[in-house]
Amino acid sequence: MTLVTLIVLIAVAAVVLVGLVGLVATQRRRRVEHPAEDQAVTEAQSVPTREPEPADPGTLDGTPPAGTATLELERPEPAAGRLVRLRQRLARSQGGLGRGLLALLSRDRVDEDTWEEVEDLLITADVGVGPTQELVERLRTRLRVEGGQSASVPEVLREELITLVDPTADRRLGVRGSDGRPGVVLVVGVNGTGKTTTVGKLGRILVAEDRTVLMGAADTFRAAATEQLTTWGERVGVPVVAGPEGGDPASVAFEAVSRGVAEGADVVLVDTAGRLQNKSNLMEELGKVKRVVEKQAPVTEVLLVLDATTGQNGLTQARVFGEVVDVTGIVLTKLDGSAKGGIVVAVQRELGVPVKLVGLGEGPDDLAPFDPEAFVDALLGAG
Repeated sequence: MTLVTLIVLIAVAAVVLVGLVGLVATQRRRRVEHPAEDQAVTEAQSVPTREPEPADPGTLDGTPPAGTATLELERPEPAAGRLVRLRQRLARSQGGLGRGLLALLSRDRVDEDTWEEVEDLLITADVGVGPTQELVERLRTRLRVEGGQSASVPEVLREELITLVDPTADRRLGVRGSDGRPGVVLVVGVNGTGKTTTVGKLGRILVAEDRTVLMGAADTFRAAATEQLTTWGERVGVPVVAGPEGGDPASVAFEAVSRGVAEGADVVLVDTAGRLQNKSNLMEELGKVKRVVEKQAPVTEVLLVLDATTGQNGLTQARVFGEVVDVTGIVLTKLDGSAKGGIVVAVQRELGVPVKLVGLGEGPDDLAPFDPEAFVDALLGAG
């Protein structure tokens, strides 16, 4: 081995030795500066992988864990209790008409002037000219034939008023669908009649009958309508289908009925925008909503909501809506606040369809099926 070769080998050995010393020093410095990181790596390498902990058994079936606040759903009042309240409240607000008629017909002498007063009283109460003349003619005939004894006047008047209101009309709500599809109820009317509130209250009536209900917020032009309807639905566990503000009402109605079909709901209630009867384009749009909905399921009921205090203006609304959407039933709101109960008779004659529901106040269960006998008894102050 030459001297040059020996020197080269010694130099290489020196370089390797220096590298090893530097590596050891670096590892020692790392352990001092990052002890937690090294420990975590070591533990991850030495500890076996664990299966995830099972979920809280209290949440597996959808039940919130203990201590979680839940929304308690309300149980709406059944129809029987509502009818009792209908009689009581109408007797307080409507008794003036009946008492006035009884006072006139119980006079010792009922002459032509008296009959004119009877007619005036009925017309003032919004009964309408035609129905008023029919009622007066029947009363005159019966009281003449039966002698006009004061004891029979209340009975005769009650019977003739019930006939005038028409106890034979079918006042059942069309909420049953066919072929496995839900019943579809369109609720229509002008702004301010209590239309959206009526949808919410009607939902409560149907829930009390153990029906599954879904509501469609198709009044997209009034921002508060969707929020209002959602609140009504949350109180009794009824889902609400909504769309963007200012969106297409027909689209929302279509989606609501489509979802009702898919989920097997019993009834879909569709709240529509409050149309002004003199706006033909908006009325045409309402017709479009009905046509679009029927691509999913037939409309089984079209309820027109009228404010009982509007009198003859309500009849104008009824006439126009009837031409557009084939109204099948009437809801009279604020009847307890009106002294003109004759609107029941007048609007039925105008449309040829019955009053099916009446609103009696601001409470959540203050919407009741209309009962002709209870209504007449209330008119006569017999509540």
